[in-house]
Amino acid sequence: MDSLVLPVVTAEAMSIFLEEVARRHPEEFILMFLDGAGWHRANDLTVPENMRLEALPPYSPQLNPVEHVWDEIREKWFANEVFNSLDAVEDRLVEALVALENDKELVASTTGFDWIINCR
Repeated sequence: MDSLVLPVVTAEAMSIFLEEVARRHPEEFILMFLDGAGWHRANDLTVPENMRLEALPPYSPQLNPVEHVWDEIREKWFANEVFNSLDAVEDRLVEALVALENDKELVASTTGFDWIINCR
């Protein structure tokens, strides 16, 4: 799992994220599935050469593995808590994302949908 916390959601920010994922996995070809967010399909999106983007069908959150990652984050790091500032929220989010990036087994069990694992 790779993540970045960026201040905006734009095609430029998404391009930065894609470049970072490509940089972290230079020897791999990455097939990334995305939902229909505007910044995921913008014309000025820069897609690295070792990556291909595919859109999930509209209105199909059940097919989107990252939805389960967000559920995990909400349940374990944000349940029933009030934060004093937006910075505190961001700090907790970074804590959650780092923990998940370091727990490959949990991420695999959370996001390992049959249609992904059995893809040939």
